[in-house]
Amino acid sequence: MSEQTRWVELDGAVNVRDLGGLATVDGRTTRFGRVLRSDNLQALTHADQRILLGQFHVTDVIDLRSAAEVRLEGPGPLTRVLAVTLHHLSLFAEGGLHTDVAADLPDEGDRVDVDNALPWTSREDHGPELDRSVGHYLGYLADRPDSIVSALRVMARTGGAALVHCAAGKDRTGVVCALALDVVGVRREEIVADYAQTGERLEAVLARLRASETYAADLDSRPADSHRPEASIMEKFLAALDERFDGSLGWLGAHGWTDADTEALRTRLLGAG
Repeated sequence: MSEQTRWVELDGAVNVRDLGGLATVDGRTTRFGRVLRSDNLQALTHADQRILLGQFHVTDVIDLRSAAEVRLEGPGPLTRVLAVTLHHLSLFAEGGLHTDVAADLPDEGDRVDVDNALPWTSREDHGPELDRSVGHYLGYLADRPDSIVSALRVMARTGGAALVHCAAGKDRTGVVCALALDVVGVRREEIVADYAQTGERLEAVLARLRASETYAADLDSRPADSHRPEASIMEKFLAALDERFDGSLGWLGAHGWTDADTEALRTRLLGAG
C-alpha cells in the first residue's frame, strides 16, 4: 500500500483502498488500517487473503450487496475464515418496487435474469446523470437506514479492520464511507476526492463486472461515462444531506445513532483526544 495513494494492490479485487490519511477540519488525519473500501471480493486469491488478514488484520466484512447478488455471485472466500465476521447489510428495500428478494436462483444452465437480480435496473431514470445518481444515493438512505447505521457501528467497534464493499465499490460503498468520514470531521473536499478516486480504476472495475453474467447486461445498457464517479455527484449528495437533514449527523440521529456512536467512530478512525 502506498501512503500517497492509499491503494491496496490485490490480484482478486481492483478498487481497494484504505480510508487512512485523510485530513479533518480540526487538523487531524484519519488512521490507516481501520477501514478499507473495496469492490466485490469473490475472486480474492490466497495471497490477497494473507494481505488482508495478516497486514491489515481484517476482522469484519460489511457486504452492502443485495441478497440476490450474494446468491448469484457468492459471498466470497473471506466468509470461510473463522476469524472474520460477515455483516450482510443490503442497501435495497426488502419489499415493494425495488425488492431484492424476487430474484430466484436460475436453474442449472439457465441465464441469469438480470432485471430481477439487480434492483436498480427497475428504477426509473429521468433527468441528468448527476441528478439520477444523487437520487439513487438518497434512496439508499430512505430504503435502508438500518443497514447504514449498522455498517457505521461495525466500523466504530470492530476489533481489527473493517472492510466495506459492494459490487463496484463505488456507489453503495461510496455513500457509507462518505457518511463515516463526514461524522468524524473529514474535510468535505477530502470526502469528495476519495469518492472520485474510484475513477482511476473504473476501467478495471467495469471489466471485472462485465465478466459476470449478473452485471454485464446492466452495464452494457448504459454509456461507460454514466458509471464514472464524478466529484459533483458526491458534492450534491452532501449538500442534500445538509439541506434536508441538517447534515450526516442530523440524518443518523433521526435513525438511532447516538453521541456514544459518534465518539466510538471518531476514536476508531482518529484515535483518542
